Amino acid sequence: MDEFAQNIFTILSYLEKGKLITYGQLASQAGFPAHSRHVGKILARLPKDTRLPWHRVVNSQGKISLKGDAFIRQKTLLEAEKIEMTEQGKIIQFKRYL
Repeated sequence: MDEFAQNIFTILSYLEKGKLITYGQLASQAGFPAHSRHVGKILARLPKDTRLPWHRVVNSQGKISLKGDAFIRQKTLLEAEKIEMTEQGKIIQFKRYL
């Protein structure tokens, strides 16, 4: 595992329930600003049974970026943490959860 991935996993492991972070914020905090797409690729490779809170990562517009079953899974997990969003996956009062 490279340093970038390790930094992402470490930061993500400390993200509290009910809080969100954007792909870009996560990349910046990991020491690699402007690598938000790479964050998405790293998270996409996580095993389904991971304990890391990958579902707390959203895009900079406060939306779920995933499609299909992954969208439904992320939306369900966020709603279980009382994060309010529209049916389309846009977080309501996004800044409140950052």
